[in-house]
Amino acid sequence: MPYQWDVDPQELFGERYAQMVVTGLPAADLDAVRAAITAMWPDAPGGWVYEWSRLAAGYAAVGAHPLASLAYGWAKFPTLADTAKCAALANQIEQYELAAPGFGVGFRREVLALSHQGATTAVPVHVFTPSGLPADRPVVIVGGGVDTWKTDLHSLLVALAVGLRVRVVAFDIAGTGESSVPLTPDGGAEIVRGLTARARALGNGVVAHLGISMGGYYSARSGLAGEVDAAVVLGGLVEAAAARPPSRFGVTDIIGNAMGFDRRPAAAEVAERFAAFDLRPLLDQDLNAPMLVVNGADDIHVPQHDTLVFRGRRDTEVHLLADSGHCALSRMDEVFPLILDWLRRTLDGPAEGPTR
Repeated sequence: MPYQWDVDPQELFGERYAQMVVTGLPAADLDAVRAAITAMWPDAPGGWVYEWSRLAAGYAAVGAHPLASLAYGWAKFPTLADTAKCAALANQIEQYELAAPGFGVGFRREVLALSHQGATTAVPVHVFTPSGLPADRPVVIVGGGVDTWKTDLHSLLVALAVGLRVRVVAFDIAGTGESSVPLTPDGGAEIVRGLTARARALGNGVVAHLGISMGGYYSARSGLAGEVDAAVVLGGLVEAAAARPPSRFGVTDIIGNAMGFDRRPAAAEVAERFAAFDLRPLLDQDLNAPMLVVNGADDIHVPQHDTLVFRGRRDTEVHLLADSGHCALSRMDEVFPLILDWLRRTLDGPAEGPTR
């Protein structure tokens, strides 16, 4: 079972408030929930999951399914450490599917059986398809971070599908969301390879991989190994972060839960496992697909080195944006067009065929 730890919910609001507003929650409702929450874990008045779920249920009752999905998404944040959080995730997915007719693109939810360390594991995916999409278009797979999962990335996923005229396949990286296997470097990468193979059959065989935060580790890995045709790494942990795991705002414990610890580990235990995520062996090779690597210069979780280490590589574009933090979220109005333009040029430019 996952574990809980001491968390100041108001500290989380301080870190995530802007993200909550940007995703579309009314500020007045957000402020009311913030004022009502006094503790992180109790499923009772004043508790994080209780107050967020109450807001979500109110939205659902009047048919505001997109808002209900957003609120349930914050109710299950930052990890599924108890049954109430798991229930919030199930409610989020239910409300998300009810909201699907208004997405403006075709949507389907599918559960894939993919190889994982000698067995198979269920990997639920969300597939977004623009209306009238030709069969011979590329596919973009997208994986989020340890606390922001596929359903939480909705606006970005739809914008990618519409802006690029491609099919987008979103998934939760190992150890997060609906994944039932722990966060490990090799096991998670095996799931990405299996998903990539499935994605090749959905379009013209060309697959790009966008990874965000911890998901950026896996897109850096698939891109460096040449396993995809293009890779975008947004705030990815690559080398220096493997030697110094993120620790601010409870991230050590979020990662500890994702890794499958059933009690709070010592920081050294997390660091020992995290060291295996070091991508130096792949950085030393010259196999990479075209890559775009982006992050904020003031990221408190990922050292600048993990972005700058890509400078000078073949077929690689690097942007370290000043006055922005993790994943350059405060400059997303610049970052998203940058990603969109790079993917459009890379996927639609002249090419002999996919890198296999």
